[in-house]
Amino acid sequence: MMESRTPMTRHRLVEQVYDAIFNEITEGRLAPNARLIQDELAEAYGVSRQPVQQALLLLRNHGIVRDAPRRGLVVAPLEAGFVHNLYEVRGVLEGLTSRLAAERGAARAAREGPALIAAGRAAVESGTVSQLIAADIAFHRFLGEISGNPIIVETVAPHFNHLQRIMGEVLREDEAMPHRIWEEHAAILEAITAGDGARADRLSQEHIARAATVFVARLQAQEDASAAESRRRRVHR
Repeated sequence: MMESRTPMTRHRLVEQVYDAIFNEITEGRLAPNARLIQDELAEAYGVSRQPVQQALLLLRNHGIVRDAPRRGLVVAPLEAGFVHNLYEVRGVLEGLTSRLAAERGAARAAREGPALIAAGRAAVESGTVSQLIAADIAFHRFLGEISGNPIIVETVAPHFNHLQRIMGEVLREDEAMPHRIWEEHAAILEAITAGDGARADRLSQEHIARAATVFVARLQAQEDASAAESRRRRVHR
């Protein structure tokens, strides 16, 4: 990547570096608690330290990286409690979104929804985590759009980064989950196109609840293992 003197291009460069770091985190190449060294990242991406520094500050502001004593910035671990709380709220919002989409956007869902399902299933076949995440977010954003309530979209938007990280964590480890996700998406879309708001609401909340159960259990197991390792180290000092 080459830098330019124009403010717009510099802004775009920071976005590109942000996306590159975030994708490495989401796809597991930068693990939780990994140090983020500006010079190394700048060399890897072929840019100066300035856009790396700005991208890291944005990632810190968004809760994706955090300060660590004597280590600088590190990748922030996902915490089971946070994920549980996030998915409690998301379940209610997704249910409402699907109900409103069935009531207000059934015709558009019938026209445009099948292509999103097809894209999701193609992403499953690709086996690429980034494509799976992009397809999932596109589907849920579409439902938000056709719900006719822009506040729902605005409410969910700040959490998309965290949702991407959570999905990436599990999709890398569970080969069966992508297939289940898109079967459930197809069922939700069918209820919406039929104008059945109650069924769309129920299916969406069940979809999010099932995903949350898997995500939280996985993260809790990791936290328990890390705590046990810390106790073992203290005992053997």
